[in-house]
Amino acid sequence: MNQPLSDEAIREQVFAIITRQAHVEPGALRPDATLKDLGVGSLEAIELIFDIEEHFDIVFPDTQASFDSDTVQNLLNAVKAALEAKPGGAEAAA
Repeated sequence: MNQPLSDEAIREQVFAIITRQAHVEPGALRPDATLKDLGVGSLEAIELIFDIEEHFDIVFPDTQASFDSDTVQNLLNAVKAALEAKPGGAEAAA
């Protein structure tokens, strides 16, 4: 059985996906930044969400996400919650 991912490991992996997908410098990522602040358009944001879901083997609930106001921290919190909701808890899936 794999060890649960730490908050830091989740953050590092999500940040890596954002920097790769959105072509953003790692230093530009702040927990309070929105995807819009980072220059991520709505279609890119959808691709980003799919990449995160695939990487962590999770599915985000169908909610009305706002790419204008949802922050990177909200995204990290959603990943953590989705991992915890998986059968077996927040185990390393990627």
